Amino acid sequence: MTHDHVHPVELVIFDCDGVLVDSERICVRVDAEIFADLGVSFTEEEIVEYFVGSSSETYRAIVEERLGRSLERGWFDTYKHLYQEALDAELTVVDGITDVLDALSVPYCLASNGGHASIRRNLTTTGLLPRFEGRVFSAADVPRGKPAPDLFLHAAATMGVPPSRCAVVEDSPYGVAAARAAGMRAFGYCGGLTRADRLAGDGVVVFDDMRELVGLLGR
Repeated sequence: MTHDHVHPVELVIFDCDGVLVDSERICVRVDAEIFADLGVSFTEEEIVEYFVGSSSETYRAIVEERLGRSLERGWFDTYKHLYQEALDAELTVVDGITDVLDALSVPYCLASNGGHASIRRNLTTTGLLPRFEGRVFSAADVPRGKPAPDLFLHAAATMGVPPSRCAVVEDSPYGVAAARAAGMRAFGYCGGLTRADRLAGDGVVVFDDMRELVGLLGR
């Protein structure tokens, strides 16, 4: 991917957690509670680095490696309610995102490593669901989640837009890697938990104020 993007953006693909909804801080706290219960230790910095934006397969593999044993089938079901209870009580939209959605002059959609049920609940909790109804894509829809390009390519194909004319807004290295692998323009939002240097890369536009996005997309 080069710095000279000859095609105007015709579709904006948003990640959900940390980009649309301010869920990452909540989830990192719950992650720490779960790891303590499992008897494994990760620092907050490690949780952000390893797990923010990861697929469920990656999450499990890293936990098992640190634990030194395999987790039983369905282990995560015991803990799902902890995330949902915290999100139901505390979840808000990312500051500035509604201004962005109001100002966009091109179609947009959502593509997340999360499952459809959790995405829908989070959008409903924050009032964003009507803005994305019918345009929500989950890693459950494709063979491989991020950092593989499958999810973004699936979203673009369904929306009828070539990858070269798509812009992806992400807050995790997994998501940025997936966007670049898909041949799409990548915008890395560092206004949350992920440091700017972990999102930076060739052709990636890194920014920390969501309200800047519309102007950046037009460049």
